Amino acid sequence: MTQHKTQQTEAIIIGGGPVGSYAALNLAKAGINTSVFEEHPQIGFPSHCAGHLSIRNLKEMGLYPLPSGIVENTFSTANFYSPKGTKFSIHLSSPVTVVLNRARFDQYLAKRAQDAGALIFLDTSVQSLVINDGFVQGVNIQKKNGEQSQVASEVTVDAEGVSSRLLRQAGLKALKPKGLVYSVEAEVENVADVENDSVEVFLGKAYASGFYGWLIPRADGSAKVGLATNTGNPRECLEKLRTKHPVASKQLSNAKIIKVSYHAISLGGPIEKTYTDGFLAAGDCASQVKPSTGGGVIFGLTCAKIAAETASQAIFGGDVSSDALQVYQKRCSDLLGFDFNVMLRLRRFLNSLSDEKLDEMLRVCGKLGVDKALRNEDEIDFQGKMLLKALAKPSMWAMVAYFALLYLSANP
Repeated sequence: MTQHKTQQTEAIIIGGGPVGSYAALNLAKAGINTSVFEEHPQIGFPSHCAGHLSIRNLKEMGLYPLPSGIVENTFSTANFYSPKGTKFSIHLSSPVTVVLNRARFDQYLAKRAQDAGALIFLDTSVQSLVINDGFVQGVNIQKKNGEQSQVASEVTVDAEGVSSRLLRQAGLKALKPKGLVYSVEAEVENVADVENDSVEVFLGKAYASGFYGWLIPRADGSAKVGLATNTGNPRECLEKLRTKHPVASKQLSNAKIIKVSYHAISLGGPIEKTYTDGFLAAGDCASQVKPSTGGGVIFGLTCAKIAAETASQAIFGGDVSSDALQVYQKRCSDLLGFDFNVMLRLRRFLNSLSDEKLDEMLRVCGKLGVDKALRNEDEIDFQGKMLLKALAKPSMWAMVAYFALLYLSANP
């Protein structure tokens, strides 16, 4: 292996996923020399996420509308099913979510980062952090051909994903294993009996313990089908959903699986500390993921921008110590902390319910008119704030009282 002399930049981003690219975009726009190291040969591959995102929050980030070829479908309806097939639907007044071609979306963000001045190095893995006197001062990298070198930086942003390998090297606590669920997603053709503007959600321990299953149709008749679970083999659980569920088995009876991917999802809420001297963690590695739905892109992008703003201010100020960088965690917590707490409680609530209670819950939601109360809602990410807004409607009070009784009965 060839060892080359140390290179120099101002900011390093570990990982070329959406969080890494968005951090790089905002750093480069601020005038910071930024280098992104991505271990794979191509941005966007392998893809681990369904790419089901909120239109409202993409717009607020300046990322919507998107270029042609990225948006695969838009949705205004969500259908929720119990293991017995009981259905509860929410019909919204206009489309609120999109499903994206994740590879093209990731490539779009990377291209924007490059256009702003960031350098992206593919086939380049970060082997370790360079730490001197407790300060992270760069990374050791290795290219596919075995060539190794060291890159010095003032701030390193870790956006490596759920593995969180480098967090430990930085002296930070990694993800909580008990908060992980393990997902499988298949791209399929020939789905049946699915409304094109509806996302299908399959709840219950019988098929997806600790999480749920999903079917997200594309406009061309294909779909993304998957689930995550905290017990058992996710591929076996998906096969059970495909063949045994009273609704999914009909929708997928003639479906042909084209591609399958696997990924871990952290539902435990943000890690205890996301910063140290010269170092910030963002995205999946920091567990900035919605505990209720497992979505990490919007919150990850939100934190990536805050990380970029914090890092650029620290670099320009000549102080990249932990004291200077701690504002990153405070800002993230101030913006997202309430929603994370609500979603953690919602996840625990759902996990506590038996399949029989879930079936009952869906029936009661229909009778209480929950769908009508949420008809004009367009916020799906900041779920704590969404619930506060919904509770201003008297029609939601009965639902809250019912959920409280349901929770108490499930947790005597």
